Amino acid sequence: MKTKIFAVVAVIISLIGGYILATKTYKTAEQNSLAEIDQTIFLRDYAPRMGATNPKVYLVEFFDPECESCRAFYPHVKEILKEYEGQIQLVLRYAPFHPNAMMVARILEAARKQNRYFEALEILYQHQPEWGDHHHPRPELVWTYLAQIDVDVEKIKKDMNDPAIISRIEQDVKDLETLKIRGTPTFFVNGRPLSTFGLGPLKDLIKEEINK
Repeated sequence: MKTKIFAVVAVIISLIGGYILATKTYKTAEQNSLAEIDQTIFLRDYAPRMGATNPKVYLVEFFDPECESCRAFYPHVKEILKEYEGQIQLVLRYAPFHPNAMMVARILEAARKQNRYFEALEILYQHQPEWGDHHHPRPELVWTYLAQIDVDVEKIKKDMNDPAIISRIEQDVKDLETLKIRGTPTFFVNGRPLSTFGLGPLKDLIKEEINK
């Protein structure tokens, strides 16, 4: 009887080990395949950028301006850019999963026409819990917050309907579908995805690429 029990346990352990190994192998293969993708899909010419002009590392973030996690990560991303100043460039791409994200992405792009992209992004992140509350969103408040920075709000309302802006965001949506992105923020470091989501793994991957 004991022999049968041991045999069953051994089989179960073997199956679990095989599953873990297969999962790790799949993740490695997935990372390698993504790293081999044409880098154009990560580095679209139109994408907003911050940091080094000739970087060693491109940190690409697919983000949703209505996403709480994106808001929480943003200060850490800025710290990383400061830590590796001159070596890293942040490239922002849209993943408008939340209900008001598409509208806000268009507003951000319109603010970029006035060279106020990151000022607009930061003020909207600052007040995201108010305008982007998941239970009671009030996107109309966005205009009130934008008035706090040096932008022409009426011009933004007009420019956000520019077909070129809409086309850029639609291209980002196509790219995130190609990359099978399902959540935000999603980061790529020189085309390499995180094996495990989190600030620690992100810093480790960046450091690895910096030290190459």
